[in-house]
Amino acid sequence: MARKLPKIVKEIQEKKIPSVNYAYQKNISYSQYSMWKKCKKHWSLQYRDGHKIYNPSIHASFGTAFHETLQHYLKVMYEVSAAEADREDINEMLKDKLRECYMSDYKKNNNQHFSKPGELQEFYDDGVAILDFIKKKRSSYFGKKGWYLVGIETQITMPPLPKYPNVLYLGYLDVVLYHEPSNTFKIIDIKTSTNGWKDKTKKDEDKQFQLVLYKKFFAEQFGVPKENIQIEFLIVRRKIYTAGDFPQKRIQEFNPPSGKIKMNRATNSLNSFIEECFTSEGFTEEEMSPNPSKWNCTFCPYKNKKELCNVGVNS
Repeated sequence: MARKLPKIVKEIQEKKIPSVNYAYQKNISYSQYSMWKKCKKHWSLQYRDGHKIYNPSIHASFGTAFHETLQHYLKVMYEVSAAEADREDINEMLKDKLRECYMSDYKKNNNQHFSKPGELQEFYDDGVAILDFIKKKRSSYFGKKGWYLVGIETQITMPPLPKYPNVLYLGYLDVVLYHEPSNTFKIIDIKTSTNGWKDKTKKDEDKQFQLVLYKKFFAEQFGVPKENIQIEFLIVRRKIYTAGDFPQKRIQEFNPPSGKIKMNRATNSLNSFIEECFTSEGFTEEEMSPNPSKWNCTFCPYKNKKELCNVGVNS
């Protein structure tokens, strides 16, 4: 029997989200913004100039499969019961989804494999270990008493700047929960990582901005006070090393600062992206400059496309 939902949760679930009219509107995402911050030339080639190159990876295939599996488990847990969620064969679900995601990327990659022999099994085994850990320790990360599931892949579609009504920020929130006793929402973004996040990654302000902007637009779209919203990166490690005096945690929880100062910085940075790359009618036609660095150029899909970008740093 389904749980009775608080009124505010039902209102959010039933709210009609406007669709993007691609005839005159452009949608932007955190991924676009992040790419622009790293290399404006890369952004323009991929999103504006029509030179998108499909660049699959086993890490991305696994990330998608794991997200969908964990999200299904949480949906059953919150909407039915924890016992029913535990009866779900999520290991088999992960296997099916990983195979499905890999084959989809394989076909998009002109039927070319993009992983090493044995990697699919390795990633699957790692995923099973993570899921087993979450099932055993779920109360430490996903509370049940007083908590309700607001949504999985909750869509936000908001115009960041009034003078650019043709530009919409489009995002999908992995998991949104509501804690009725404290009238608090929690937006969770799930990150799969080989070895977890080090302090340098956590201090990366542009990475923090993803959830800070999600908080801003969720509040504006659903009329929720910003102070009633928590944000959290849930980082799941594929590899943990038990040797040494300080054994690693399978899961890291990171709550980036998201107060007024941080939110203003995130908003201003996003607005700079919009004002540089768009006009009130569409894309700007200005030439975008590259940002050559060893990191950017090593992993750039255009590094061997000299006709598109002849500026690069050799690895």
